[in-house]
Amino acid sequence: MISQCRLCGSKKLYLYYTEGNDDQFKYYRCLDCKLVNYDMCTGLDQEKQSKHFTDPRDNTHKSNMGQEQTYHFIKRYFTKPGKMLDIGCNNGRLLLLARKDGWEVMGIELFAFLADSVKKTTGIDVKVCNFLEYEVGEDESYDLVILRHVLEHLPDCILAMNKIHALLKSNGCALLEFPNTDSPDLRLKWLLRRNGIYRKEFSKDYIPHHCNEFCKESFELLLAKTGLRLVKWQTYSSNELMSGLYNVFKYGNKSRAVIRKTD
Repeated sequence: MISQCRLCGSKKLYLYYTEGNDDQFKYYRCLDCKLVNYDMCTGLDQEKQSKHFTDPRDNTHKSNMGQEQTYHFIKRYFTKPGKMLDIGCNNGRLLLLARKDGWEVMGIELFAFLADSVKKTTGIDVKVCNFLEYEVGEDESYDLVILRHVLEHLPDCILAMNKIHALLKSNGCALLEFPNTDSPDLRLKWLLRRNGIYRKEFSKDYIPHHCNEFCKESFELLLAKTGLRLVKWQTYSSNELMSGLYNVFKYGNKSRAVIRKTD
């Protein structure tokens, strides 16, 4: 069992849910900060999203439509183009849309296959590296940094947010999207799973890929620890109509947050 919470250091952890056909993959929730910590001793698969490349110019592909929804939010919230960095940019669809509107864009991607495919298809420069090992240049700064379903994959969330702080201009913002562990549907699913009512069949080679999962409370603690503040929080769905409802009632299973430096 994991000995302490990776966010607040508390040892008050309890088994929150399991995955795997033998319940061998365990997630523990912290009673103090509510972060859900995966016990990584049973393995971590970060290559799940790296095996296929979708042409970012394809307007009909589901994954591209999801990135387009994110960009629609960016256009509403950030009315003036600037300098953008997309961390974990995958196929570069978001960067492609932003470049068309005058943004100066750059990507970071863990896998060379995806980075090379983005550059070949769009001409956009993508650096290949593990973001937790990324060295921020002295003159490197951005108006907008994006982590779209990346934060939950990073083992050291505090280090990640400290790097984002260093990457932002003094008036810069970051936009993050990640699962919302306090959504009613996820909480119900995990309750049913803990009590043996709901069972999911996993592939024989399945290994989890999320390290840490956040609710609003744990995310705000992460920001407080890293000199950042929350300026906008909403939950959303890939369905635009449902997103409108989730934005009002805040119970969607996906979170979208805009953050800014506090100094």
